[in-house]
Amino acid sequence: MKEKIHPEYMDAIAICACGETFKTRSTRPELRTEVCSKCHPFFTGQQKIVDTEGRVERFIRRYGLERRYKRQARKSEEGQRE
Repeated sequence: MKEKIHPEYMDAIAICACGETFKTRSTRPELRTEVCSKCHPFFTGQQKIVDTEGRVERFIRRYGLERRYKRQARKSEEGQRE
């Protein structure tokens, strides 16, 4: 490696929008992120559908999936209450 052309690699603190913090290494001392393993739907098991212009509802109606999605919404609400 050439001398004096690489940035310094140091310990860093990553801060998520949900408030979770963890240590890592980076060329910057502080990293900010929107999602982490504590709040990402893949890891939490809670799926959040971001709807753009009613496309999700139109898809659900078109393929007759109303009963399935109503049941899933009810289960997720019950899980949040506990």
